[in-house]
Amino acid sequence: MAEIRLTHVGGPTLLVEAAGLRILTDPTFDPPGRRYSFGWGTSSRKLVGPALAATDLGRIDAVLLTHDHHADNLDDAGRALLDGVPTVLTTEPGARRLGGAARGLEPWATTRLGAVTVTATPCRHGPPLSRPVAGAVIGFALDLGGRTLWISGDTVLYRGIHEVARRIRVDVAVVHLGCVRFPLTGPLHYSLTADEAVATCRLVRPDVVVPVHYEGWSHFREGRAEAERAFAAAGLTETVRWPVPGEPLVV
Repeated sequence: MAEIRLTHVGGPTLLVEAAGLRILTDPTFDPPGRRYSFGWGTSSRKLVGPALAATDLGRIDAVLLTHDHHADNLDDAGRALLDGVPTVLTTEPGARRLGGAARGLEPWATTRLGAVTVTATPCRHGPPLSRPVAGAVIGFALDLGGRTLWISGDTVLYRGIHEVARRIRVDVAVVHLGCVRFPLTGPLHYSLTADEAVATCRLVRPDVVVPVHYEGWSHFREGRAEAERAFAAAGLTETVRWPVPGEPLVV
């Protein structure tokens, strides 16, 4: 069985070591304290800094960037890191904005990173009809030669997640939680709630669930406690592995 080593840096940022590659997701390395605009009158303050500095990571072979236009997925220090990375996979609009080594993928497009096949998976970063406001987002499924790692990206539960469940056998699921909300948009949410995370796991049926993107920002409305209660009520506690920031987790 192919070993996958995951090191959670903070927020959605994860170092994935597998199949001889070192892959970083959604680089966020700015210090805490600053407030960032998310457009359309929304904003959020970063509350917790990264568990590791970008300079602590060593070689990075590729970055998987679910989207480039929100600072909790790509901040200033993360953008600086991209300049030294040979391959950046992201959305097609994001690739046009970033230029350089960035390559854009539409949902269900595939590409290769060494021996690894990467498939972009669909996301909807908010309620129906929210894409003009929230922008394009993708997730990633990595075929590691016998095991598949799926990174959900910032999404709510919608038909695209059902497509993932139908088309991919997921062994390890990295799920972006947090129930993102903003005062300006009231009860609307822009990432998985704890209950939606449970429903997603029941659909996708991974052997291991690794939650990320639930702490460190003021726009996250549900944290680990809410997710733990929901997973426990659903009988999924044994499936969930909570990474300790900065420490490798082997799955």
